[in-house]
This record gives sequence, C-alpha cells and structure tokens, in this order.
Amino acid sequence: MGWLRSGVLGILLAMPVVAQTPALSLERTWIDAAQQKVQRKQQSLAEVARSALPSVVAITTVPKALQAGGIADDAQHGIGSGFVIHPDGWILTSAHVVADAAEVRVALVDASGKQQELTARVAGSDMGTDTALIKVDAGRPLPALPLGTSEDVQVADWVIVIGNPFGLSQTVSVGVVSFKGRTDVMPGGQEIDFDYIQTDACINPGSSGGPVLDAMGRVVAVANAVNVSGQGIGFAVPIDIPRAIINDLREHGKVNRGWMGVTIQDLNEQLSRSMGLESSRGVVVSQVVEGGPGARAGLKVGDVITRLGSAPVDRAHALRWKITSQGAGAKVPLTAQRDGRRFHVEVELEPQKPKDTLQSSGVGGAGIDLTVPPNGE
Repeated sequence: MGWLRSGVLGILLAMPVVAQTPALSLERTWIDAAQQKVQRKQQSLAEVARSALPSVVAITTVPKALQAGGIADDAQHGIGSGFVIHPDGWILTSAHVVADAAEVRVALVDASGKQQELTARVAGSDMGTDTALIKVDAGRPLPALPLGTSEDVQVADWVIVIGNPFGLSQTVSVGVVSFKGRTDVMPGGQEIDFDYIQTDACINPGSSGGPVLDAMGRVVAVANAVNVSGQGIGFAVPIDIPRAIINDLREHGKVNRGWMGVTIQDLNEQLSRSMGLESSRGVVVSQVVEGGPGARAGLKVGDVITRLGSAPVDRAHALRWKITSQGAGAKVPLTAQRDGRRFHVEVELEPQKPKDTLQSSGVGGAGIDLTVPPNGE
C-alpha cells in the first residue's frame, strides 16, 4: 500500500507557560503533565485547540543537496510540524522532517496571531524512533505543551491533531483513537521498535512531528505516517517513546542503544505447536550472532524468552524496545525455556551496531509498507 510519513500534524492542548516557569534542569527537558500543580480537567475540543495552537510550530527545511546545488525554490523545501515542550525553546518533531537538512526554520504564531520565524538548531535525532529535538532562541519564554502518557489514551477516545499539512499552518483536525498497539506497519519498508497509535484524525504530508492531544490538552502521541491510498487511517508515535530518549538527544545528540545480538520473533499458536510447546507465551530466538552478548550469555536458536526481569514477555516488539532503551553496558536478566526446561541468563548489552538488522523483532508477515518522502515533502 502507498504509505508516507506525513510532514506535519497533531497537536494537543498546552497550558500556557509564563515567565515564572523554572529554568531548564538537567533532569527534564519537557513539561510533565503529571507534575503540574494546576488541576486539569476535560475541556471542549475547541478550548483544547485554542490553548494548544501557540505551542505548535511549522517547520521548513533546506536539504543539503539543494543548498549545495544553489537551488532555493520554496517548492523543493521540506515541510513538517513540531511543538514546544519547554519554554526555553526546546521543540519536539519527527526525525525525518529534519533529516539531511542544511537549514531548519521554525515559524511560531502567538495568541494574538503574530508570526515569528526563527532558525533552529538540531540538538539530536534518532531514526529508530523517528524523533528529533530542535532548539530555538525566541528571546522569550515559549508556551509549552505538557506531555502526558500514551498509556492513558484508549480506543475511541477523542484526540486533536494540529500541524502544517501541505504547508497549511495552524490546521486543526479531530478524530478518535482507532487502534492501539499497531505493529503491522513498516515505515520506509523498515521494522519499527514500537507500537503505533492509529487514528482517523486527518494526517497529511507536512503533519509529521505535530502533537496528538487528548481532551485534557496533554500530548499523547506524535503524528507520523499516513496511508495515501486510504482515508481516515493515520499513525502516531506514542509519546512515551520520545519521552524515554529526549534527554539523550539533548545531551549526546543520539541515543545510547543496547544490542543483544539475537533475532527474535513472536510465538504464535502455530509456531508453538510446531515446536512442541505447551504455551504460546513468550518470544522465540530465531538467530544468534556468534560471539555476541546473547551467545556469550548462553542463548541458542529455539530458546523461548518468557520474562525480562520479573515482567512477562509477550511480544517481540515490546522486548526489543525494552532491550534497546536500556543502553549499552546494561545487564539484562532474562528467563527462558529450552526443551521444556526453564533457565535464567544475564545478558550484558553492547552498543547497537549501525544499520543493525540482527536484533530485528523478526515478526512474521510483510506488514504495511510506508513510503517516507525526504523531509516530509
């Protein structure tokens, strides 16, 4: 199917941040909705959108290839969306929006409708989660959107997406959460490390990087991809994914990912029967890199991993995310089964290899192919 990452979308309600907001701390680069002192309640969708609009930005980029060739045609610029997460000028967007950009420009619109355009610096980017953190100096505190948690949003809940679809800034779209935990999609033909949130709120090219808000104005996801051959089918990255890596992006410009050196896949009933297993719970080790962390710990092809620490393991996508997010050097306790016998291993993770495919979740099936145009064009 013809899918593409949208250039801009989604925005949820933001509580305006005034000058008294504490300065940026080393511990947190964002405003956490759970820590806010003000009592928040469900509002009308109009109130949510009106409050959030000043925090949503339109992003345009000049690709390095165009700059090198001396081309400056606006039609060839990349477009996308983003949103302020801290009044000091920190903005969250999608990595593909700013990928290979020689210049990144951000347009803000305040509550009075006055527009301000600024040059942004890309502080860090992570293609594995399609997340980027950029920084602007506006000379004033910017209104930031509070980050909620994707765990709170449920199927059929109302959500609001605000962004810059097709360059139409300050566009608001409303819909519901259509599905949670969508894994059978493949952006750019590549497997993802996380589960998408599906929504019927309109997402179009230029919407990527925009916030997806709940009825209380909290960001619960980031608009990311759309099926150009269908209607009412858009995808967003759960906000818990960017939250886990924001500080790494700010401090190091990249994410310290752990690598276990194995390929894993979901254990379904058919595979379970073929292996003579009594249960279909867990994930199967289908490949082990010789000399890698998993091999040194004693894992073998055919082992069924059932627990990470004390937490049960049910899906390969979820385990892959938990492993990679712990970072190199972490010691990961796993419980597995082999030939009907349960055993425990501790795997000391190594840095993830560039363009590594050996720790792929290996989920069967081709999934849905998402085409990713450069810079969300």
